[in-house]
Amino acid sequence: MNSLIKSFYWGKRTYIMGILNVTPDSFSDGGDFHTLETALIQAKKMVEAGADLIDIGGQSTRPGSEFISIEEELNRVLPIIKLLRSQENICREIPISVDTTRAIVAEKAVEVGANLINDISAGTYDNEMFSVVADLKVPIILMHIRGTPKTMQKLTDYQNLIGEIYQFLNSRIEEAIKAGITREKIIIDPGIGFAKNYEQNLEIIRNLSRFKSLNCPILVGLSRKSFIGKILNQPDAKQRVWGTAAGCVAAIAQSVDILRVHDVKEMSEVCQVADVIFRS
Repeated sequence: MNSLIKSFYWGKRTYIMGILNVTPDSFSDGGDFHTLETALIQAKKMVEAGADLIDIGGQSTRPGSEFISIEEELNRVLPIIKLLRSQENICREIPISVDTTRAIVAEKAVEVGANLINDISAGTYDNEMFSVVADLKVPIILMHIRGTPKTMQKLTDYQNLIGEIYQFLNSRIEEAIKAGITREKIIIDPGIGFAKNYEQNLEIIRNLSRFKSLNCPILVGLSRKSFIGKILNQPDAKQRVWGTAAGCVAAIAQSVDILRVHDVKEMSEVCQVADVIFRS
């Protein structure tokens, strides 16, 4: 992964991506880390707790959310990347992912120290994304979604859920490769919670191993999501930690490579035990 200090050995263990939303309106932690001071404190906390990557997002993608301007997104994500890279501690070397669907944000973020791009649209919102990422020579995460965060929960009618997600991801991988991104730099995400209802989210988790034949590392983001809240009858997203843990164990049993989580310390311990059980 471009100039990362850390090496990733897929299949050997589960990697933890810590979520750092520098937004006022994300579904679980909106406003919690909206200032540079609070964002830096949280980043240090996640790194010390065992995060292998930090995913910084300046645009909320919760259901119903609206797109902000490019200027606003840049103003949210660039300062915290610069600040992390200026530190005299482990935050300086932690791999940074930027959660964006905009090529210009990806480009500017990498210029100031980001290492990879997490695009929930798999390059479908911005036609320049793949060519920019190819030029930057950084990895990209391609996620399955229908519509936009504002409309996606009205677009959950599938004839063959797993098959359609598989075909979408396969086609986006092919387009990325055509644009000059090597397969070794592509990570896939089936998009739990994005244009999926309760039953569909569970079906994806039960079938995660079917995506292994796409020959790309698999990332899953199920942390604190509403289907867990429904199972637990828990409306407070921050109280879904152990429900998230159960989902993470199920994902590890299906050979997922990266878990994108809010509660890094707890999920790091979950991964340590589950890896010994399922990967040894």
